[in-house]
Amino acid sequence: MFCIFLLERMFSKLSTVTSAVRFQQDLMNWYQINHRSLPWRETKNPYYIWISEIMLQQTQVKTVYHYFLRFIERFPTVETLADASTEQVMKYWEGLGYYNRAVKLHQTAQIIKNKFRGCFPENYLQLLDLPGIGAYTAGAIASFAFNISEPAIDGNVSRVISRIFLITEDNKKTATKQKIRKFVLKIMSRKDVGVFNQAIMELGATICTPRKPACALCPVYSVCKAFEYNKQDIIPNRGKKVKSKKIDMEMALLLKENKILLVKRPPGGLLANMWALPATEVRSKNSDGCSIQNTLKNFYQIKINQKAVLIGKVKHVFTHRVWLMKLYYFSSFSDGNFDSHKEQWVSVSQLTEYAIPTAFKKLLVYLNQIKKNSSIQLEKRL
Repeated sequence: MFCIFLLERMFSKLSTVTSAVRFQQDLMNWYQINHRSLPWRETKNPYYIWISEIMLQQTQVKTVYHYFLRFIERFPTVETLADASTEQVMKYWEGLGYYNRAVKLHQTAQIIKNKFRGCFPENYLQLLDLPGIGAYTAGAIASFAFNISEPAIDGNVSRVISRIFLITEDNKKTATKQKIRKFVLKIMSRKDVGVFNQAIMELGATICTPRKPACALCPVYSVCKAFEYNKQDIIPNRGKKVKSKKIDMEMALLLKENKILLVKRPPGGLLANMWALPATEVRSKNSDGCSIQNTLKNFYQIKINQKAVLIGKVKHVFTHRVWLMKLYYFSSFSDGNFDSHKEQWVSVSQLTEYAIPTAFKKLLVYLNQIKKNSSIQLEKRL
């Protein structure tokens, strides 16, 4: 009961008209002076804002910066993006990861072109209904581009609000998210919604950081209860950390007349629709190259005529899984049965034309070693 009383007292203190306006002014004045100048921030073009927000999901600003400029140069309007092929879009997304974002980006561009005549809907619910656009992204587009009174609550905003109001519940839970949204709506500026949303996000990104926040530089530290009670290091409550699952993987490098075999990954799941080396998860009692040989035989009708040669081991970390990859090199095999839309022999010089995930690019380094070292000794063939 005491915690509830304390929270209500803190909220009432900040939710008076005078204190809320002062909070907004202090925050936005700080933002106007101190915010980072970013190409998607100095515009109200909803297309630019949308592209940047999708790219920024699970990706750092410094990484997105050059990807954004390159992407916009190639696809300057929603129409040019809609008219592009999936392969072209994936190529320009290559290296950003979370490739399903690019697939949904392309789908949404086509919907906006065909259903909305190339104009982004200025309605929050219509934005929310588009593929790949959740509550945060819809709020960002609505407020940044159209100044619609919708919050844009990402991890940065959740952290700032949790510290200001001393919210100790697990931030991942729906009830906590609803509480945070309620508080944002109470203190949000209705006149300059976009600026307010940008400001509180920037505060979380640069000052109210996950570790060692720079409280002395915070423009609103005087109303922050986490600062008052010295609880910045334990708020927000992120709940139990999900332990990454380690997965043993086997990949195949098949080389024929200076060409290697690339296969298109399935349309759903991890690295969907990307071009990659043949790969498979290792089954129990089927390691040492047996799993990938079975995959080559069963899926591509390729019979390997040699003993598997392990040429490299690489680890690649995804959000909640870790691939422990072993790369096997094969130079003696029978011709397979291919669908040119799903499997292709690609010249080494043309690999840059294909959208290949970073995990597999790490493996292609070994291709260069094979080319340079013509004296590589293969194990005794079967």
